[in-house]
Amino acid sequence: MAAVAGARAVSVGSGLRGLRRTLPLVVILGATGTGKSTLALQLGQQLGGEIVSADSMQVYEGLDIITNKVSTQDQRICQHHMISFVDPLVTDYTVVDFRNKATALIEDIFARDKIPIVVGGTNYYVESLLWKVLVNTKPQGMDTMKVMDRKVELEKEDGHALHKRLSQVDPEMAAKLHPHDKRKVARSLQVFEETGISHSEFLHRQHAEEGGGPLGGPLKFPNPCILWLHADQTVLDERLDKRVDDMVAAGLLEELRHFHRHYNQKKVAENSQDYQHGIFQSIGFKEFHEFLTTEGKCTPETSNQLLKKGIEALKQVTKRYARKQNRWVKNRFLSRPGPSVPPVYGLEVSDVSKWEESVLEPALEIVQSFIQGHKPATAPIKMPCSETENKRSYHMCDLCDRIIIGDREWAAHMKSKSHLYQLKKRSRLDSDALTTLGSQSISREHDKELKEKGSSEQNDQELKSSI
Repeated sequence: MAAVAGARAVSVGSGLRGLRRTLPLVVILGATGTGKSTLALQLGQQLGGEIVSADSMQVYEGLDIITNKVSTQDQRICQHHMISFVDPLVTDYTVVDFRNKATALIEDIFARDKIPIVVGGTNYYVESLLWKVLVNTKPQGMDTMKVMDRKVELEKEDGHALHKRLSQVDPEMAAKLHPHDKRKVARSLQVFEETGISHSEFLHRQHAEEGGGPLGGPLKFPNPCILWLHADQTVLDERLDKRVDDMVAAGLLEELRHFHRHYNQKKVAENSQDYQHGIFQSIGFKEFHEFLTTEGKCTPETSNQLLKKGIEALKQVTKRYARKQNRWVKNRFLSRPGPSVPPVYGLEVSDVSKWEESVLEPALEIVQSFIQGHKPATAPIKMPCSETENKRSYHMCDLCDRIIIGDREWAAHMKSKSHLYQLKKRSRLDSDALTTLGSQSISREHDKELKEKGSSEQNDQELKSSI
């Protein structure tokens, strides 16, 4: 540790002004519960950096426990940005708004010869700071509210109708999006309506820029240092369950009750609640909807059952979200790396008792290497990648009446229980149909024989009568 500190003293401080152009943008990735905020705070303290939160829920005021914000004390120890500055009732804050504000902050941090440390919690927020991947349709001087109102209007329409409309103006983008993904479909329609240019054409132009690639536009900052905290899944699941219990012990229920009374109760009474936008979509709030809306109106036993149900739901959805975050890292950075995808340096965080030697010291050494302009001794993570896999391919399963996007998802669907059940059901129906057809054929033959026999007997009778 002393050697790291010595190297840091040479590189950081008075010597930073000469290294200004090579200062890295440090980005800490990882599933929830892996210790991203802890590492960011430690790096910020020891490297004189400032922390930029890239969490779509932490931008809002309130729900500090459920969104896992760093404490006020930690924020005093190291400067934090992009936390608790948007009113909870604002539902139209977008990733473009975040990108614009956070990018300006990062540029200011660099200008002051400090290292910006992005702590990634929301995937597309992180992407907006790493790559030129967003289309800004807001013309100069236009009210952001009007721009967002149009997107909200579109999202209220039927998903399949929206998708059909998109397929007419931007068939390429429509082929990549599922009709149920109304947000993305509505966004692509909004891009075309407000610019006259298809969303896919915008993306093609970004990819064609110098430094761009098949996965996105060029990097926004020239020297990104990506650290990925990862843990054994079983260990992480246990840690996340404990974290939910710790949240409850820290006053989660009081926080939920207070927020519900001030911001949610009236919306529920008016039947205007929307758990799809703004802070109300935060993991951990909507899971307690039944508990919050019935508390005081039902028996204590029922209320306690609903509370337990909410806590269990929070644990399950948190673990699912952690898996989603890790899949994004693997898919976006590791499985199909392109020319504009920076290397990722993995740090194993399963055993927190070895945090300093397994996480902090390696992280400091990696960042120091970036500051000094040479490759770290630690090798970046590499995964075998499939050159032929298409993540946005379009498949239609007529048997299940489902649209599947992506080669991997299609392969998984073909092996899924639901598809195999439908396949077995179809086979059984076909077999029954063949049996029915066979029976009908036999019945027709039998009727024919009876008819022929009856006709023959009638002829014999007529013949006898004539004699």
